[in-house]
Amino acid sequence: MAEGERQPPPDSSEPSPAATQNFVIPKKEIHTVPDMGKWKRSQAYADYIGFILTLNEGVKGKKLTFEYKVSEEAENLVATVVPAHLAAAVPEVAVYLKESVGNSTRIDYGTGHEAAFAAFLCCLCKIGVLRVDDQIAIVFRVFNRYLEVMRKLQKTYRMEPAGSQGVWGLDDFQFLPFIWGSSQLIDHPYLEPRHFVDEKAVSENHKDYMFLECILFITEMKTGPFAEHSNQLWNISAVPSWSKVNQGLIRMYKAECLEKFPVIQHFKFGSLLPIHPVTSC
Repeated sequence: MAEGERQPPPDSSEPSPAATQNFVIPKKEIHTVPDMGKWKRSQAYADYIGFILTLNEGVKGKKLTFEYKVSEEAENLVATVVPAHLAAAVPEVAVYLKESVGNSTRIDYGTGHEAAFAAFLCCLCKIGVLRVDDQIAIVFRVFNRYLEVMRKLQKTYRMEPAGSQGVWGLDDFQFLPFIWGSSQLIDHPYLEPRHFVDEKAVSENHKDYMFLECILFITEMKTGPFAEHSNQLWNISAVPSWSKVNQGLIRMYKAECLEKFPVIQHFKFGSLLPIHPVTSC
């Protein structure tokens, strides 16, 4: 399967697992570097990256103001979080939400916490609270709102970047909005990758595109020439098309986040995102 190609998410036509599944409190399973092999072969990895790529395909070419339909289940989520008949799943799913807002002791935040929130959304899809039809709303309404909250926390508490690679990393805190944001811009009639380092282009278009919103936040938080404080992004601005940017970011996310022990050692596994090897269909 090619990079960025849509992978099928869990079949939403199947009955909810709540009636038959034994939910468990997720726990860490990756304790040493050799354990990373278990992670890359796991059902959790397959489901997680499939979820990320499904959303990536869903937002392709669409603005944040795109008119999207939201299923009844998603509307109910706003009011009740998880319906009463899925109450047994709450302790398991809640772990990922708790893990998604940074560490209260170190006051830090990074891509591992971001991944926990994506895992939280993936679990909501797997138990049927969200549906595949909600993929645009999941990114534009729910995940984008999560970004707004985390940016406010980062500004207010000056949270330390967890595992940041400094100038050589893509960003101190986030990765997924760059992937999904670049997908939004694929085949844009006039905005090209070179434009995201143009202050005027960012100012005029950031409300419509997650990628440009990320760039704006970086320029608000950092001082000095962009090429110096965000060298990796500066290099990406020279890529000729958004589709190539998107494909490259997906490869980079796998290599720099999902295949790095310092990140994945904190990921937790339960019945919804299990550590057991992926099962063949």
